[in-house]
Amino acid sequence: MPNMASNLAHARSLYRAMLRELPQRPLSTPSLVQQRIRNTIATQPQEDARLQMELAEQYIQYAKAQRMYTTLLERYNPGMSMDEEDRVRLTARRVGMDLPDEFKMGEKS
Repeated sequence: MPNMASNLAHARSLYRAMLRELPQRPLSTPSLVQQRIRNTIATQPQEDARLQMELAEQYIQYAKAQRMYTTLLERYNPGMSMDEEDRVRLTARRVGMDLPDEFKMGEKS
């Protein structure tokens, strides 16, 4: 029995870790992924439990690594999500220059 109780506690711990890696949602409206994970953990056969827990641990490690990769990518490449015009303008400002306003045909200044 102690082994089953520790397996249950470990499964609960893995479930919580998985939920932490998913986008936040209110408890009253769980996403389909959250529902699926919960049903899978609740209905898995006992002999298959060890394999499922190992796969869950791998998934959690992968999700953590992906989150960290995205965070580092955004931190060290801040202009990555900008279009070319904004990137050029910010680069010019970084070295102390302002780009002139572009002339457009038909506009009076």
